Amino acid sequence: MNEMAKFLTEVNQLLEKDHESGEVHLLSPTAMPKASAFLWNAKMMIQVNCRGFATAQHMQPEPAKYTYAPNLEAKTFMQPEQPYYTHHPGRFFYIKDEETGSLFSAPYEPCRAPLDQFKFVARASEVKWVLKKDDLEVAISLSLAKDQPIELWSCTVKNSGSKARKLSVYPFFTIGYMSWMNQACVFDPELNGIIASCVTPYQKYPDYFKQKDFKDKTYLLADRKPDAYELRREPFEGEGGLHYPDGIRASQLSNSDARYETPAAVMQYRLSLETGESQELRYLFGPAKEAEDIRQIQAQYFTDNQFVETKKAYHQRLSKYRGKLHIETPDQDFNHFVNHWLDRQVFYHGDVNRLTTDPQTRNYLQDNMGMGYLSPGVARAAFLNALSQQERSGAMPDGILLSEEAELKYINQVPHTDHCVWLPICLQAYLDETNDYDLLNEILSFKDSDEQLTVAEHIHLAMRWLIQSRDDRGLNFIDQGDWCDPMNMVGYKGKGVSGWLTLAAAYALRCWAQICQHIKAIPESKEFLHAADDCNQAVNRHTWEGQWYGRGITDDGVLFGTRQDQEGRIFLNPQAWALLAEAADDSQQKSIIKAVEENLETPYGVELLAPSFTAMRADVGRVTQKHPGSAENGSVYNHAAAFYIYALYKIGQPDKAFDLLRKMVPGPDLSDYLQRGQLPVYIPNYYRGAFRQFPDRAGRSSQLFNTGTVHWFYRCLIDGLIGLRGCPEGLKIAPQIPSSWKNMKVTRQFRGAEIQMQVLRNHNLTQTRISIDGQVLVGNVLQVEPKKVYEVLVEVC
Repeated sequence: MNEMAKFLTEVNQLLEKDHESGEVHLLSPTAMPKASAFLWNAKMMIQVNCRGFATAQHMQPEPAKYTYAPNLEAKTFMQPEQPYYTHHPGRFFYIKDEETGSLFSAPYEPCRAPLDQFKFVARASEVKWVLKKDDLEVAISLSLAKDQPIELWSCTVKNSGSKARKLSVYPFFTIGYMSWMNQACVFDPELNGIIASCVTPYQKYPDYFKQKDFKDKTYLLADRKPDAYELRREPFEGEGGLHYPDGIRASQLSNSDARYETPAAVMQYRLSLETGESQELRYLFGPAKEAEDIRQIQAQYFTDNQFVETKKAYHQRLSKYRGKLHIETPDQDFNHFVNHWLDRQVFYHGDVNRLTTDPQTRNYLQDNMGMGYLSPGVARAAFLNALSQQERSGAMPDGILLSEEAELKYINQVPHTDHCVWLPICLQAYLDETNDYDLLNEILSFKDSDEQLTVAEHIHLAMRWLIQSRDDRGLNFIDQGDWCDPMNMVGYKGKGVSGWLTLAAAYALRCWAQICQHIKAIPESKEFLHAADDCNQAVNRHTWEGQWYGRGITDDGVLFGTRQDQEGRIFLNPQAWALLAEAADDSQQKSIIKAVEENLETPYGVELLAPSFTAMRADVGRVTQKHPGSAENGSVYNHAAAFYIYALYKIGQPDKAFDLLRKMVPGPDLSDYLQRGQLPVYIPNYYRGAFRQFPDRAGRSSQLFNTGTVHWFYRCLIDGLIGLRGCPEGLKIAPQIPSSWKNMKVTRQFRGAEIQMQVLRNHNLTQTRISIDGQVLVGNVLQVEPKKVYEVLVEVC
């Protein structure tokens, strides 16, 4: 067997991909035990892994749980590298042979019994498992309601053997430790349902009025009456543990309610299956406020064919913004991710704002930068909403409030200084895509003033705020953080500055100056270009350390991120943004790229900093306290990596840019999948770094799908690799394919038209040639008319 055939065989033994539907199948519950998929709607999100563990939350209006850990836990934000453990919340099905007593569980936990066949299926709007064990076939499906926090589960058991079987099937949905104040669980025979109730703990009386409308009930409804049930977790588990619970050892569950005991939702169904016969069980699981709400849910989703119709409606919702971009390149696995999963993750962020009511301003703007490619109207409204919360001084808030009841929480109570930067940067992408310069004439007031100014005037103020928020060296103050949230002690005394932010300000000023030029705001364009040059000069004067740019200067005047540092010698962001801001000359660009190659590039992407900090550095901040190689402390932090990749495309480095872009997606070889432990259905917030310090852990996925990376990934495709970028005159055509590629095909929806582009390498040419519908194009800008289809041929030398 040749090496390529062996490679494909090894991968296919672990993963299958359907390039038509986009499905990804994982064929082992143990090789990548944290591999997961996620679903969401406007009211909830659930991430479920291949073994059946689940992390879910719903909005009321802040994030809340309806299944709980065995102890009180943080409920308001997703954790990276989510730990799973025996009593982690999950959705499981025990299957017992009544005649032999043999037992296994689906999808895999809690019994962990070896299976004859296992398949975990990630789909855009559904998660499925297909299992075989002892002549039984089990198919499990999870979907969601279109716009309510409801999980839709089905479990089908089929007898594929040669003799009749008598089985007991036990759906076991963990509920967990709900409240130290009040928790209970009962079975309602009219609903065929289990209802667990609690009171969310509080001590201050004003919290009662905030919480009195909480959905403090968790229900599990079935489409048929169970033969028995058990609602107490500890007696159900007993001495056998969840591996073989005492409740299942008995012939029948006890039909016991839970009274101030940790509840569990367990039902028992006795099934008699002839050869070839199958039976399906259906369930609804979620939070509710009142019993009446649960009755309405049962009537709505278990009437006629509504269960199936609901799944169809949910699928249609998630498919709404699919198909804006389709590529065919020599890299089939890259194509699969881009064509089936990228826009889904971009849509998730813009659709529900990461399921928070106060997204960080930088996140909100970048998430909607991505949404500009899929749903420009949503992005437009978001830009206006953000600017309406600007201060008259020009400063942007640390978070954007999405409702009148929302308030700034957690990290949004810590002052950061980078939020103004993202306005023109994200707006540039929106304007490129839509040519909607009328947006700049919209009239808005301020958070602290009723004065009415245009959007353009609002952004003028934001740029002037950045210009004025500099020290006497011309470097931007960092306060308690810039893009890097935990870099909180560089400038808390009011003197520390950020080299990265100064470069980002220069890039933002250049972006805005270009827009001003187009709208004939010539004095402002000159003003902001001059300020950008000042920023670049200041950075070169004070932070260029000979081979790369330092990260910043502390309150005590210490430049860090230099060769003199033992840890945190080099940071990626200043290098990337020096390229974007045009601060680095040709010699500096070469030096930067060489330094990044030698210090930051790994088999899993490019690290945020190196070497990772191993102990607290009090003049830098809590970033240095994070575990080496995790999160901002030297991981392959994909968001920052995307900035660097975008910069590489900007300076015409397509080979290196695509190499790093490709490393964001797991695979394609088996060892890479196993090391990362993640399916190629989303880009995570980070992969473990510290490659040169802890190589055995490097590459491990955070499994966290909340990340601004995907919007920049999309932009890298549009502006860089594919090179079909909008401009005021139309569509600028400038693909940058890797030198090893001979061809690429792209279908792109743009301003109501469809662009069908083929890129071919032609070594007989000395310069790129572009043809539109068979006619050679003069220049590289296509004037686009809506509803037309354009056939574009690009021949590159």
